[in-house]
Amino acid sequence: MIHQNPLQSEFDPSNRFITMGEIMLRLTPPNYDKIRMATSFEASYGGSEANIALSLANLGIDSTFFSVVPNNSLGKSAVRWLRSNDVHCTPMILTTPQETPTHRLGAYYLETGYGIRPSQVIYDRKHSAITEYDFSQVDLDALLSDFTWLHLSGITPALSPSLQTFMLDMLKKANEKGITVSFDGNFRSSLWSWDAARDFCTQCLPYVNILFGIEPYHLYVDDAHPEKGDVKDGVPFQPSYEEQDAVFDAFIARYPNLKCIARHVRYAHSGSENSLKAYMWYQGHTFESKLFTFNILDRVGGGDAFASGLIYAMMQHYKPMDMINFAVASSALKHTIHGDANIIDQAETIRNLMNMNYDIKR
Repeated sequence: MIHQNPLQSEFDPSNRFITMGEIMLRLTPPNYDKIRMATSFEASYGGSEANIALSLANLGIDSTFFSVVPNNSLGKSAVRWLRSNDVHCTPMILTTPQETPTHRLGAYYLETGYGIRPSQVIYDRKHSAITEYDFSQVDLDALLSDFTWLHLSGITPALSPSLQTFMLDMLKKANEKGITVSFDGNFRSSLWSWDAARDFCTQCLPYVNILFGIEPYHLYVDDAHPEKGDVKDGVPFQPSYEEQDAVFDAFIARYPNLKCIARHVRYAHSGSENSLKAYMWYQGHTFESKLFTFNILDRVGGGDAFASGLIYAMMQHYKPMDMINFAVASSALKHTIHGDANIIDQAETIRNLMNMNYDIKR
């Protein structure tokens, strides 16, 4: 059954989205307290891919999340949280101790920054259920049946070799089925090394249609120079339009399967005030978004909100400049919401931030 948000007027039943990753318990000291001084923690759930599924579901997209969680109160609570936001969880696997011996839900602790003090994250996700599950049991043909869009990230393969194999198999199967594939490299230095992330994520590029970010990847500029070039070392953290355009062109020259590349750029004025803009290559042109400046209530999930905003705008066939502005506005609004995910349930709210007219389709 399709769950349409009654407030969402742009729902298109032809869009069927699925993503896969780890969902975690998030524990945060209240009132911007530091972890070492905390006497209580606020509990919620999150994870990059889950955040995107939830954000799209709130905007009315038929959205499904696939993961593995322990069959206990924590695992069931995480699934209940997703379902309460209209995310389909039918493929979710709730495991027994025989299937995943450690039998635990991954967790992370968030120490929220304030002013000049930055936020900090401590992961507690080793030996979580998704890292111990045998994915050879999963029927990928059945799992991806009837979906039109698959999204994956570079966080999940950092968790275990089995997830790396499963992700590459998913990408290949999605290509066989003609499913649109989006991918976010999303490097996490606390999970694996830059070299390991770069080597694996580069393997994913031939199967990707929509690419978020431009790292971590090896970039071959041309076939006459087979040495590996590290994108990270060749791209400024806050590039000019011309610098970003040149990098996009190099990606497209090597990977013609890419239909869109988008990268958001952050300017941190303090731990409590940031600005965001983005660059996007689409249909042979590089577009630069507006600059959005905002105060931060909760920064976690800002990149996921950018990705979900762009996916939504592409599904709704917005004009290119409107696509990238909608994505950045989605991210800016997420920074004003507690928790991992952008729970804005009306696209009009995001468009209002963009100061756009309602009819922004082609």
